Amino acid sequence: MNRLLKNREILLLVIIAVMVLGFSTRAQGFASPGNLANIFNDTSILIILALGQMTVILTKSIDLSVAANLSFTGMAVAMTNAAVPDLPLALLIVMAIGIGAFLGAINGFLVWALQIPPIVVTLGTLTIYRGMAFVLSGGGWVNAHQMTPSFLNIPRMSMLGLPILSWIAVLIVLGAWFVLTRLPFGRAAYASGGNPTAAVYAGVDIGWTRFLAFVTSGALAGLCGYLWVSRYAVAYVDIAIGFELDTVAACVIGGISIAGGIGTVAGAVLGSLFLGVIKNALPVIGISPFAQMAISGIVIVLAVVFNARAEKKAGRIILRDRAAQDRNTGEVSA
Repeated sequence: MNRLLKNREILLLVIIAVMVLGFSTRAQGFASPGNLANIFNDTSILIILALGQMTVILTKSIDLSVAANLSFTGMAVAMTNAAVPDLPLALLIVMAIGIGAFLGAINGFLVWALQIPPIVVTLGTLTIYRGMAFVLSGGGWVNAHQMTPSFLNIPRMSMLGLPILSWIAVLIVLGAWFVLTRLPFGRAAYASGGNPTAAVYAGVDIGWTRFLAFVTSGALAGLCGYLWVSRYAVAYVDIAIGFELDTVAACVIGGISIAGGIGTVAGAVLGSLFLGVIKNALPVIGISPFAQMAISGIVIVLAVVFNARAEKKAGRIILRDRAAQDRNTGEVSA
């Protein structure tokens, strides 16, 4: 039992289950399968964005522009759909992913080629992409009656008891797990953040790996741009404002180290679900929006402290093991 609780993902899953049961005592039906499915659906976009953010963080970088990318891409595809309603939905989705990937590539190029710190680059492009969304739309909105039914309805359609949006999130989760655990890019991402010096000697191109990580994050943000405007049936400049912080919080809560090289797909998903449960439960039990922000902030700080202590403890264990090996070597030599 003690061994299981030391597993970050299992412990987080237990905490989420306890939270759901606790909130169900205050809100009848909170733990029902239907409501849990709704919570997962509400959290699906955050899960997708968090997986993109995780990919960047693994390489010892950060992407603060994901929500701005989502906003610009969502506005672009919504305006295109309103202006040219006959365009196939598949083409619009490809367009969203392509725009998002291009915006991510800009971040990646500035980090890779110009060696600008990722936090500086993405803080700048966050503002730029939001400004681009404003310029593109003129500050206006694209409402539901301006979009075509197929554009709006696909993510909401139900299949096997879950909306298509939820199934897209499931597919992205499986794809992220495969890429990060089974493909060379995944191994390069972990190596780039975990031990850059050793990665270089092993033949890993750290700059190129970080560039691909930003492109991946941007592509997923672009996909979420379409999913967001179609699900909420509106596009405006300030959609998903502040959402980039939620993606970082989901990763931190899920055990992804800001220092890079540590984290799992399951951790990012559970961290997102943790935030999803809180955001769905607190309004139901009558917690004010300001208190909700405070609670979310406290949870993030506690998660960072927990991660830091865990990493420090792991380091100490390595040192103790090394010291023991040195003593044993000395005894053998004697």
